Amino acid sequence: MSGDAVPSGVVLLTERWQARRPLTGVVEAAVAGGVRWVVLREKDLSRAERAALAAELRAILGEAGGTLVVAGPDPLGGDAVHLPAAGPYPPPAAGLVGRSCHDATELARLTTEDYATLSPVFPTRTKPGYGPPLHPAGLRELIAISTVPILALGGIETADQVRECVAAGAAGVAVLGALMRADDPTEIAATLTAAHEFAGRAGHGAARPAPTATKEVR
Repeated sequence: MSGDAVPSGVVLLTERWQARRPLTGVVEAAVAGGVRWVVLREKDLSRAERAALAAELRAILGEAGGTLVVAGPDPLGGDAVHLPAAGPYPPPAAGLVGRSCHDATELARLTTEDYATLSPVFPTRTKPGYGPPLHPAGLRELIAISTVPILALGGIETADQVRECVAAGAAGVAVLGALMRADDPTEIAATLTAAHEFAGRAGHGAARPAPTATKEVR
């Protein structure tokens, strides 16, 4: 795993149908630009195909000290999963568990999860019409009541948006379209990563540590 306990910085979500090159090539390029966390989606593939792809991506990330998180309850041979808001509840036992959330009600359901995403923060081309968007003000309000670190997700394409999310208290930003559709994923990843690092150093926001008093130990 990465040296960080939970995903932070720029987190890449995969969607090969939007990629302008083979998915492994996009991930390699994003890692070269500073990405250290990748969430493997591709749920239309068979389990065998996803497991083979997971192995390839882990090898790419492993060389950089990164971590692959698998969307869904099956870690595909790893130990990190990201679950949808709909379930399963309670979360499966795994070394790292994240969950997608969209509002205060879903945040309140969290139990032993290590982190959550909040979306959509901005209008998104990947899921047009999905929302309504939280915008940074709504993101800030939900982060204030969250018991776990939050990744901002949805429509994040620019350095200014990254800085706004960090200012709202996000531990990192989850990015799909801006990297999948990029002509040069390395350049975009480097730009967004630099924006996250600069915002953190400037003190505009910081990752909120997960509370330890109520966290179950696996």
